[in-house]
Amino acid sequence: MQGQPAHPDQRPGRTGRPGRHPVRLRGRPQPAGGRMSLLDDPPGWGAIPTPAGEFRLSPVRLPADLDLLAGWMNDPEIAAFWQLAGPRDATERHLRAQLDGDGRSVPCLGLLDGDPTSYWEVYRADLDPLARHYPARPHDTGVHLLLGPAGSRGRGLGAVLLAALAERILRQRPRCERVVAEPDVRNRRSVRAFERAGFRLDTELDLPDKRAALMVRARVPFLA
Repeated sequence: MQGQPAHPDQRPGRTGRPGRHPVRLRGRPQPAGGRMSLLDDPPGWGAIPTPAGEFRLSPVRLPADLDLLAGWMNDPEIAAFWQLAGPRDATERHLRAQLDGDGRSVPCLGLLDGDPTSYWEVYRADLDPLARHYPARPHDTGVHLLLGPAGSRGRGLGAVLLAALAERILRQRPRCERVVAEPDVRNRRSVRAFERAGFRLDTELDLPDKRAALMVRARVPFLA
């Protein structure tokens, strides 16, 4: 089950979001706290218990995590929607666009019982080019994800992790009333996972690179 970022033509690297969250890198000082505040520091949210095990977000570190993530991006099932197959440089550019940005998007590894099994981007949908295509509300928070190991797909894990993270976002970000996502409508496995995680299909959007299903999970259902 894969999700993927939108608007590659409007963002540096794959996604081109000019603002990305510079998480701590080994051997480098922590960046200014103002950058952390845009998303309230997802890697600092701690462990999240799920039926599948203990889930947590860990900040992507370069170059330490590059081989793992580039390998996942070259899996044909993932590459079909993320479009980052090829040399490591493509994945590195995509990640650095976030790590060197202003905090609108945070790239993270998803650890399940300590093992990296997924990749996540938690982003400010209301500050993203996506907001030009739907009636965004202040502090709308978006998620992109992929399940890395092939053995983790097709058994409901994506829905479990999505539900857990959406609940944690709404708990940690009191100003956020909605968690949103925009998987490709052709990616039926992804859309079904969002639905099982408590998201509902709000509408379909014609984005520059795809027709997307706008999936919404609201703090209070009628607010969606």
